[in-house]
Amino acid sequence: MPKVSKQNPKQANEIPEMGFVRLPQILRVYPVSRATWWNMVKDGRAPRSVKLGPRTTAWRASEIRELLNQ
Repeated sequence: MPKVSKQNPKQANEIPEMGFVRLPQILRVYPVSRATWWNMVKDGRAPRSVKLGPRTTAWRASEIRELLNQ
């Protein structure tokens, strides 16, 4: 898994502490391709998504922050 630098304050501010985030916002701070991200979700290396609607998928911000801090 790629390491995310903790020196960039923009990355920490990019993900809210609570709520949900969409995939484009995640990929700005966790630099992998969409396919790699979905493979990580499938393999359990990334948090599971939450369906917010028929065409809306998101992730819990707290789980993404936890992933970034690993």
